Amino acid sequence: MTIEAIGDSTRRRERLRDFLRARRARLTPGDVGIPTAGRRRTPGLRREEVALLAGVGVSWYTWLEQGRDITVSTGVLDAIAGALRLGEPERAHLYSLAGLNPPPAGRTPANEVTPELRRLLDGWEGRPAVLRDRNWDVLAFNETARSVFGFAEGTAHNCLVTFFTSPRYLAMRETWVSAAPAVVAAYRADWARFPGDAGFERVVADLGVVSPDFAELWERHEVGVPAQAVNALRHPRAGELFFDATTLTVADRPGLNLVLYDPRPGTVERLAALTRTA
Repeated sequence: MTIEAIGDSTRRRERLRDFLRARRARLTPGDVGIPTAGRRRTPGLRREEVALLAGVGVSWYTWLEQGRDITVSTGVLDAIAGALRLGEPERAHLYSLAGLNPPPAGRTPANEVTPELRRLLDGWEGRPAVLRDRNWDVLAFNETARSVFGFAEGTAHNCLVTFFTSPRYLAMRETWVSAAPAVVAAYRADWARFPGDAGFERVVADLGVVSPDFAELWERHEVGVPAQAVNALRHPRAGELFFDATTLTVADRPGLNLVLYDPRPGTVERLAALTRTA
């Protein structure tokens, strides 16, 4: 192990120590159902009380809170998270500080399109904007996106399926071929975060049947991340349109992504004409 790695490990354990102490200090015995008698010299739970609630040894928990270099398991961390009444973000933080990958969130991300998100989509009017879930299913879009991509209200749409099957994208063959591997790599990265998710499996299976291009790229097992990229398509009335597409995560619901399409020079005028006649 390098000196730099040793330093990072030490800092991580120090942060784990401080986090556990702070979480323990915010609870009272009454919060966790422990009876008390008389005055306590310090606020919060004692170490032995946390150890009792988590079902671990007092010495072991003390070593963990002291930031010692000891091995921890996911089961023990879950028990400590329960004892300290940690919420999901705090539980994920505990895992990270202990040097383990945070587990998937225990609840399914809400796919409700809130009024705030609706206003954000509409505020991008004049340029396409799409809200999609973690499977890339389209949850909402603004009027410009409807005109540009041919979306219809009340009809299910998926961004990956649209990219591989829409004649508007496929008409721009050279640009499409250049972009397709990165699109599939980004989808595989999202797919890997939720193993066994039925939504992902449905998209992959259905699209693999109708698009040989997708099936071939999927078998490459390439992994990437959504990056700012040129999104090009040929609209039946407006002609060739080019956008810089940027994918943003909704902070309080990480299962949702907002995709904003910024028109490139030349496309601005065609897009304005399209929206005037839509």
